[in-house]
Amino acid sequence: MTQSAPVRGARTRNNERVTTAPPLELPGFRHIYSGKVRDLYVPADTAEGEAPAHLLVVASDRVSAFDRVLSPGIPDKGELLTTLSLWWFDQLAGADGGRSIPNHLTADHALVGDEAVALIPDAVQGRSMLVRSLDMQPIECVVRGYLTGSGWAEYRAEGTVCGIPLPEGLNDGDRLPEPLYTPAFKAPMGEHDENITFERSVELVGAETASALRDLSLEIYRRASTTAEARGLILADTKFEFGYDDDGVLTLADEVLTSDSSRYWDAEAWRTGSTPAQRMASFDKQIVRNWLAANWDKQGEPPALPAEIVERTRDRYAELLRLLTS
Repeated sequence: MTQSAPVRGARTRNNERVTTAPPLELPGFRHIYSGKVRDLYVPADTAEGEAPAHLLVVASDRVSAFDRVLSPGIPDKGELLTTLSLWWFDQLAGADGGRSIPNHLTADHALVGDEAVALIPDAVQGRSMLVRSLDMQPIECVVRGYLTGSGWAEYRAEGTVCGIPLPEGLNDGDRLPEPLYTPAFKAPMGEHDENITFERSVELVGAETASALRDLSLEIYRRASTTAEARGLILADTKFEFGYDDDGVLTLADEVLTSDSSRYWDAEAWRTGSTPAQRMASFDKQIVRNWLAANWDKQGEPPALPAEIVERTRDRYAELLRLLTS
C-alpha cells in the first residue's frame, strides 16, 4: 500500500457511495481513507506527501453488496476476517510446509525498556494489521479453480472464461482442468475494474512483473487449496494483491484468502448436493446478497438487514474460521 489511497471522502476507488460513521480517532494515528469495509491510518507524525513508515489497516464490521454499504453490519466480522487473514499469512510464511512468501505485515509491538508495548491501539485490537508501505501493483490477481459465478455465465455464452477457451460439457461448479489466472486492472478512482488478458498485464507492468504476479498467485492458490481440502473445504476462487517493498521484493499484501476475497465451499456438500445452491453454498455474505436481491429493486436506499440474516451471515464467517484453523 502506498499513499496513493485517497483521503476519506464519500466514495471508494470505483466511485461507489459509502455512508459510514466518522472514522475512529486513534491515538498515534491519522485517518486517511475509508473503503466500503476497511479504514486506513498512517502514523500521526507522517508529513503530507511523505511515504509512511507503516500503515494501520482496520477491518470494520461493515458489509456491502451490490456496491452499497448495508445496515446493520455483521458483528465481529472485522475480527473474524482479520484473524483468518493473519492465519493464512502465517501458513504462507512456511507453516504449511512450503517456502516462505514475503508479506506486508510488520511488528505490532515495540520493546520499551524491558516491556513489549502494543503499537495497535486498544480500540481496534483484533481487527487491525500493522503493515509496511509498498509500491502496489495495479493488477488484481484472480485465480479460479472451479467454474462458477461470472465465469460460468461467460462459459455458457462463449465457451470461455475471461477469454480463455475451456473444454465443452462443463457444468456450474465443476472443477477446472487447471487453475486459471485471470487478472483484472485496478482502475483509477471513479472507474470500474476490468478483466484483462495476461498480455495486457504485460503492457501495464512489464513482462517480468506480470509473470511473477501470475506464478506467485498460482502457487499460493495451489497451496491454499491443498490446505483447505485437508479440512473438508474447497477453495473455488480467490484474488490477491501484491506490491514491491523498498528492496524490490514482490510482497503479498491486503487481506488474503478471507471470506470477502475468496469463495469457499463445503467439500462434502459439493460432492453430494443435488442442486447448485446445495453444492456451492459459500462461507461468505451470499446470504446477504440473496436476501437483498429478493427484497430490493436496487433503487434508493437498501432496506435494513433482518436480524436473522445478520446472525446467519456471522455464523458462516465464524464457521469457516473454525474449520480452517481448528
